[in-house]
Amino acid sequence: MGRMTEDSAKGALNNGYEMDHKELEIHEPEEFKELSLESESDDSKEKGFFENNPRVARIVKISTYVLLHLVVVAYFSYATYHYNDITNYECYWKDNPLCGINFCTGYGMLLLLLGFVYAGLFYYYVFKPLVGRKLHRNFLSPLSKKWHSFSRTKIVSLASIAALLVLLAIFVYFETRNEPQKLVSLVGPCFFILCGYVFSTKRSAIKWRIVITGITCQFLLGIFCIRWEVGRKIFECFGNKVATFLGYATDGAEFVFGEFLVQNNVFAFAILPVIFFFSFFISILYYLGTMQWIVLKLGWILQQIMGTTVCESVTAAANIFLGMSESPLLIRPYINKLTKSEIHSIMVSGFATVSGTVLAAYLSFGASAAHLITSSVMAAPATLAISKLYMPETEESQTSSDSIELEKSQDSSLLDAASSGASNAVPIVLGIIANIVAFVAFIAFLNGLVSWFGYLVGLEHVDFEWIFSKLFIPLVWAMGVPTEDCDIIAKVVATKTIINEFVAYERLGQYIDSNQITARSAGIATFAICGFANPSSLGILIGSLSAMAPHRRATITAVAFRAFVVGSIVCFVSASFAGILIQEEDEAANYKKIFQKLGHKNVTQF
Repeated sequence: MGRMTEDSAKGALNNGYEMDHKELEIHEPEEFKELSLESESDDSKEKGFFENNPRVARIVKISTYVLLHLVVVAYFSYATYHYNDITNYECYWKDNPLCGINFCTGYGMLLLLLGFVYAGLFYYYVFKPLVGRKLHRNFLSPLSKKWHSFSRTKIVSLASIAALLVLLAIFVYFETRNEPQKLVSLVGPCFFILCGYVFSTKRSAIKWRIVITGITCQFLLGIFCIRWEVGRKIFECFGNKVATFLGYATDGAEFVFGEFLVQNNVFAFAILPVIFFFSFFISILYYLGTMQWIVLKLGWILQQIMGTTVCESVTAAANIFLGMSESPLLIRPYINKLTKSEIHSIMVSGFATVSGTVLAAYLSFGASAAHLITSSVMAAPATLAISKLYMPETEESQTSSDSIELEKSQDSSLLDAASSGASNAVPIVLGIIANIVAFVAFIAFLNGLVSWFGYLVGLEHVDFEWIFSKLFIPLVWAMGVPTEDCDIIAKVVATKTIINEFVAYERLGQYIDSNQITARSAGIATFAICGFANPSSLGILIGSLSAMAPHRRATITAVAFRAFVVGSIVCFVSASFAGILIQEEDEAANYKKIFQKLGHKNVTQF
């Protein structure tokens, strides 16, 4: 009874409150109504004029696009008129770089750029929404499923592999029939594939389709980029554009450090500042989403061709442009879910390539820009293939292409992205300087120690690098290096392995400049040392991946050394294929142009 009385009292109070509240609402003063109306109008003003008028916004957007295209058409029309004017009058009596179609620098480059841009716009805004989706849903997707099931049968797979090997054998025969010594370059890939089978973590789990497809793609990319004249010119042009782009960092370096340090090529002041500029640019692309889009598309292509998982495919594609510490950032949320084989594959991708941030340093030593870019492109499918040979997948992947979403930029604006990109390069530059100083000093100490022991027995010329380089002579011979150059190239490869690729490229540039090695040997060496597989990078990659996924540190450290070795092997296989495809005359002319452009002898200074 007391309980009922209490509930009744509460109900009466609540009813009274509701009655009072209703009365307040009924008798709300006019001033409050006016204030509420004013606040609503203020909210509508905060939304902006275009948000409140979507039709006007659409008209303005369309007008802007139309005006932009009219400007492009007007510029292209005048460029065409100017090109015809030069062709008809000036090209007959003086040398002008705009003469001829010139697809790398002149009017042809403008045609290509506009062609790619408008082809992309047509595909994404016209073809794909109107035709592409229906075509994919009704025809391409069913056909791809049928082809997938048909091509995976044992008989078809064996027949495809046999036909592929026959075609490659025919090509190699015609390529080397006048230069049979080039066949030695096949020793390297065959040896490393055999070692992969012998030292594989589980031979029965090896998927030979991935291995054969990846190595074949590596060789075909080599044919396109090195041997085929059109492909070689494309990559030479692209390499020259990259070198020119990175060269603009010299202006910033001279402003900060002065012309004396930069013009005299003091390494820390003339070469490394390029890293600030490239990191600045990549950070902007990352903020805009351009880098994620490119990497995701390339990763999808690799996944479809190779049959590998999405995370390792995306990382392999990202390492064409980014460094070994930056590319895993794209898949950071998924690192904890990766299998042991996937982590191994990601680390191999980092060790087998170099990042765009350090290309300018190698170029300043006389390395070929086309070869550096070609090496990174060839390494993308090869890292997946060879890593799956040495450590095949034995678990089920927890990630799929449907669920993955690449990490987005944390920057708040374009200016913030640019500033943070330049700032993020500071630890990279300092790390490079610290590692070079420390490792060069340590190797000098070992050289002095071994030299002292050699001096006591009358072998003054023997030092640590001499001993270590002798171990690489059979390796560089198996890559196709002529016998007379094996000793020098072995020293370069040994330098890259025990110190880093910076010092190796610097010494290689000295050997090229002094004509101590042939141009073909220099080209093979450029591919062989184009990777981050060195002791300092081993520690850097372990640290960066462990910071992203602390719970997987044990797995990361367990596979790190194997990944280090396999990453080096990927570079050696690329160098072996380059040994088959490189022509001495073309390579000599290429290096002549490079050193004429440099115009000085490269000497590393600190």
